[in-house]
Amino acid sequence: MSAQARWGDLWVRVVSGSILAIIGLAAVTIGGSVFIGLVSIIVGTILWELARIMEPDRMMTTLALGGLGILCSWFAIKFPAGFAAPTLLIPVLAGYFALPQHRRVFVPFALIILAAGFGMSSVRNEFGPVWMLWLLLVVAVTDIAGYFAGRAIGGPKFWPRISPKKTWAGTVAGWVSAAALGFVFMQVTGSGAWLFVLSVAASLASQLGDMAESAVKRTYGVKDSSNLIPGHGGLFDRFDGLLGAAVLVLVVIEVTGYPPGPV
Repeated sequence: MSAQARWGDLWVRVVSGSILAIIGLAAVTIGGSVFIGLVSIIVGTILWELARIMEPDRMMTTLALGGLGILCSWFAIKFPAGFAAPTLLIPVLAGYFALPQHRRVFVPFALIILAAGFGMSSVRNEFGPVWMLWLLLVVAVTDIAGYFAGRAIGGPKFWPRISPKKTWAGTVAGWVSAAALGFVFMQVTGSGAWLFVLSVAASLASQLGDMAESAVKRTYGVKDSSNLIPGHGGLFDRFDGLLGAAVLVLVVIEVTGYPPGPV
């Protein structure tokens, strides 16, 4: 493969990614309704993209599901904790009845998407911006290291039937980078070695989220979830890894109480 073929889309990806990063970091820093609003918009847009992949000609139905995702994500974090799960189930049930031929795919993915949004809001609101930054950076370094190592080193494919571009070199580079980031945050936060392990686990969850989205796109014969982000495709393409990592962290929070508290 020529150098131009390998790196031809790099600058477009860098510019788009930088703009997304600036918006995301600003929302993480401000917190509150700004962060919840951004997360809700992302969740709703991804739900719209998911439905659009399945039914590209049903514009009103897919838009309605996306709008419902935005509203329910917002109210789930704003309402008392006991109302969160029933509120998040509303878009899932709506999709169950609106997309009867795609229930086996839509329902589990919608649950993951909505749970991930709730998890991100919970991390920021309950544990502070440092832990939310850690989560974002784990996903980012996993993706960036995987991209550059995969393009530069190449080699055997990780799972060619699902994602032809993913290599073992990129996959391992993502784990190593996440481990290094976990070590840095161990020093910054004073946390124990669990954070090193959790960083690698979140990196793996991020990669699994990426692979799961790739499987959906291959099932429905589409290249990108949408064309909202130049060089990246849609929000589902860009945030698939964050969805997986956020769900893992939400489970860890519920089971163990980690992270240890605001920093």
